Amino acid sequence: MHPRYDAHALKEFASTLFASTGIASDRADTMAEVFLEADLMGFTTHGLNRVASNLKWLESGASRLRGEPKVLSDRGNCFNWDADFLPGPWVVNQAIDQALARVGEQGVVTATIRRSQHIACLAAYLPKIVARNCVGILTCSTPAEKTVSPQGCKTPLFSANPIAFCAPAGDYPLLFDISMSVTAGGYVARAEREGKKLPGQYLKDRDGHLSDDPAAFANGGSILPVGGADHGYKGAALSAMLEILSMGLGGYGRADSVEQDDEANSVFLQIIDPAAFGSAQNFLRQTAALTHLWESCEADDGDSVRVPGKRAWNLRSDQLENGVALYPTIAMDLQALAQEYGKAFPHPLG
Repeated sequence: MHPRYDAHALKEFASTLFASTGIASDRADTMAEVFLEADLMGFTTHGLNRVASNLKWLESGASRLRGEPKVLSDRGNCFNWDADFLPGPWVVNQAIDQALARVGEQGVVTATIRRSQHIACLAAYLPKIVARNCVGILTCSTPAEKTVSPQGCKTPLFSANPIAFCAPAGDYPLLFDISMSVTAGGYVARAEREGKKLPGQYLKDRDGHLSDDPAAFANGGSILPVGGADHGYKGAALSAMLEILSMGLGGYGRADSVEQDDEANSVFLQIIDPAAFGSAQNFLRQTAALTHLWESCEADDGDSVRVPGKRAWNLRSDQLENGVALYPTIAMDLQALAQEYGKAFPHPLG
């Protein structure tokens, strides 16, 4: 049983750490909130786990402390920004706020962002879109990263290329955040840190042999695309699509000199107001029917059926009320940061 921590206290702790670098307090708060949201919904590899790397980027100048994104184009219903390495969680929140402010009039608002510092967990941005009863699509790619090999290849080409989606659907939203690699790089890194093998042969070593050993990836191998060794052509095609939406439409990516960009992202987001197409109530009637029918499907093993969003949304509600059960290594790392920066780490509840 992992100890639980007050959600607000964790956010304040992370915000205080970020503010110590000189970044404005409102930007520090936004960053902390994004990382906390990820852990609230169970996306533990890209939540508070990313506090240390973001601190390093802020202190080194890899993330800009100040400034605004440069507007490259703006047609009202679509816009493109150059973030020039502003902190990813802050700049993406700014873009979503801008899109939400316009979507009532425009119906659909689409945006791209180039050279955003790493935006962490995509699902963490979805609750504010759901709160506005809108549909959200968010994806990103990493121009300097080549970690995922196409079907039939041993050469890594793509980044993990996650995509997140949300839609209001009654008791809980339909919501997911998945990468186009068969497993996320964060899980490979966690397995390597803990000295564990992966649950399956999700990797290729540098000679193209399938492996479940994280060392195969660390030593020049690659992660398989969604679909694995047999059907990875599907994941590779989806990876290409997401790189076109983010890098292609954003105008910055594989064709450019990106070696120094590290984990910085190209971002694509789209927010849709269902009321622009007809009755918002009719839309909700359809989405709720889908989730209810899905829940009523008979499971193969007799367990409950997993509908995307239900577990994450229920976990979020539980942890907001009863405290956040941090993954053990995350709690250890945050406690080490507290000691390093002379900040008080929250006490466990109870």
